[in-house]
Amino acid sequence: MSVLRIYCPLPAVPTTCEWVLFDEHGGSQPGKGALAQLPQGAAHVQLVLAAGQVLLTRARLPAAGRRRSAALLAYAAEEKLASDPDANQVSRLGQVDGDDVLAAVDRRRLQGWRDALDAVGIRVDGVYCETLALPIRHGEWSLAWNGRDGYVRTGEFEGGATDCGDPQTPPLALQLLLDDARTRAALPASIALHPTDAAAHPDVGAWQRSLGIDIRLASPHDWRTLPTLGGPRIDAGGRHRWRPPAAVLARWRAVGWILLAALALHSVALLVDRARLGGEQRQLRAQMEARFRTLFPAAVAVADPVLQTRRQLARLRHAANQPDAGDFPVMLGKVAGALSGMRDAKLHALSYEDGRMTLEFAGMPARQIETRLGQAGFDVEAAPAARRPGRGTLTLTPRSP
Repeated sequence: MSVLRIYCPLPAVPTTCEWVLFDEHGGSQPGKGALAQLPQGAAHVQLVLAAGQVLLTRARLPAAGRRRSAALLAYAAEEKLASDPDANQVSRLGQVDGDDVLAAVDRRRLQGWRDALDAVGIRVDGVYCETLALPIRHGEWSLAWNGRDGYVRTGEFEGGATDCGDPQTPPLALQLLLDDARTRAALPASIALHPTDAAAHPDVGAWQRSLGIDIRLASPHDWRTLPTLGGPRIDAGGRHRWRPPAAVLARWRAVGWILLAALALHSVALLVDRARLGGEQRQLRAQMEARFRTLFPAAVAVADPVLQTRRQLARLRHAANQPDAGDFPVMLGKVAGALSGMRDAKLHALSYEDGRMTLEFAGMPARQIETRLGQAGFDVEAAPAARRPGRGTLTLTPRSP
C-alpha cells in the first residue's frame, strides 16, 4: 500500500514542500518541489508537522468534555496558549496520570495547507507531529538533535521542541524538563539521543555532567526513512474528512443504484399485492353480504355480516327451543369442562353479557388456561394483567364455525 508523506512547515506559504513516497514493495522515493509536482494516486497521505508548531499540553477535563468538539477543547487549553483559543485546533490524544493530553495547532495555517493540497488533488488522511514520531522506551526519553536544536519526546503523548545548544552545552529547555520531572519523581533513567544530521554528535560526557543523567547515543532519526510513523495521529478537526478513492465510490455507486432499483421493485410489488388483497377482501365481504341478504331478506342494513348472521342464527335456535353456542349455560358448561382438574385455577369472578363471558382468576396459570379454553371452542382475549402471575382477566366469545 503506497504512502505519501509530506513535511508541512505551517508558517511557510503552502507552495513547496519536502516529501517521500513509499511504494507497495517497501521502496521509498524522496523529493522536494512545488505542490503541483507531488506524486498522485497514493493510497494514504500523511502530513508531518514540525515539533515547534504543535503544542502538547495537559489539561484536566470532565468525562463528558473529552467527547466535545475541537473548538471546546481549545478553551480547556486556553491557559497554555498564547493566542486566541478560537485560532487553534485542539485534539485530545490520551490520558496520563489522570490528566488529558491535548495537541494544539494553528487552525488557519493548517487549513491553508489542507486547501492548497486539496487544490492539486492531494487529500490528507492523517496529521502527525514529528515529536511523537520519535521512538521511545519505558523509563527513557528520546531526543532528536541536529547539532543546533531539536525536539524531545518524554512520554507516549508528551514532548516538545527544544531551544538551541552546542556540543558542550545541552538545551536549557531539556534541563528545565528534567528539573520538573525531578519534582514529580518522574525522572527518566536515561535519554536516547537520535542525531538527525551526520555531524550532530555532542560531547556526551559534557551533556551528562550538565544534565545529571545518562545519555545514550541511538540510531539516526529522519521522518523520510521511517517506514511507519509511531505515536498517535493528530486529527485536528480539519474540514476535509476521509473519503474513499474514486474507484471505490464508483463501484459502490453502481451497487447503490442496484439496491435502489430492487427497493423500488419491491415497493411496487407490495403496492400491487396490497391492492389485490384489498380487492379480494371487498369481494369476500360483498359475497357475505349477498349471502346474508339471501338468508335474511328482512334485514334493513348490513354492517357486519358475520356478527349479524351469528345473532340471527341464535334467534332461530332460540325460536326452535335449541341452545346456541353463545348462550350462558352452553358457555358455562364448556368452561367448566375445560377447567376440570385444574386445581390452581381459582375463579374469582364471572360475568356474562350478549354472548361474551368475562372470567377473573386469582393465582392462575394463564398460558395453560388460555390453551384449554381455546381447545374448548372459544376465542380468548387476555387482558395485559393476565400475562403476569397473580390475578388475571380473560374474555371469551364462541368461535365461529
